[in-house]
Amino acid sequence: MLLKDIQFLDDATRPPIPRLEGLTDAQKAPGEHLKQIHDHLRDNMVVLGRLIARASEGKATAEEVKAETADLVMVSNYRRFGTLCGQYCQFVHGHHSIEDQAVFPAIAAQGPAFKAIADRLQAEHVVVHTLLEKLIDALVALADAPGADNFETAVTVFRALEKVLLSHLHYEEDAIGDALGYYEIM
Repeated sequence: MLLKDIQFLDDATRPPIPRLEGLTDAQKAPGEHLKQIHDHLRDNMVVLGRLIARASEGKATAEEVKAETADLVMVSNYRRFGTLCGQYCQFVHGHHSIEDQAVFPAIAAQGPAFKAIADRLQAEHVVVHTLLEKLIDALVALADAPGADNFETAVTVFRALEKVLLSHLHYEEDAIGDALGYYEIM
């Protein structure tokens, strides 16, 4: 199986989220900023997922895919700096590196409940990065040898990444969004 070497984490085993009461609008702002960053990732995943679905059904030509992806924020940025997938992966890696090196240690310092959350989020980053690497490999293989098998492999990896990443982003926002402002981390 294509994804058998990935140790997926069960969402049901995520640490519970401590409730923070009486937050001001200013304290909620860093969590909203985090959500806005994540919304860019989500929006692009949705568009790419729709295109994959249409291509799988034979309803999107290569020209249509090219035209519809041309206006994606990440595509226009990546045209300036490198390949689409490479730059998307670089953005996610950079975002996660900042969290792993600065945000999560600060969150973890707020007590055992937040340490458990930070540890879990870091473990989820490992899964996301493994899937990103597999997606790059699958897309390179597809570019080198276009065909049904390589297309199916790329779709399988994309769908796994989509499921894991979207779940991760939502949990991260819920788990640390309010804490960022409450503890003046961002």
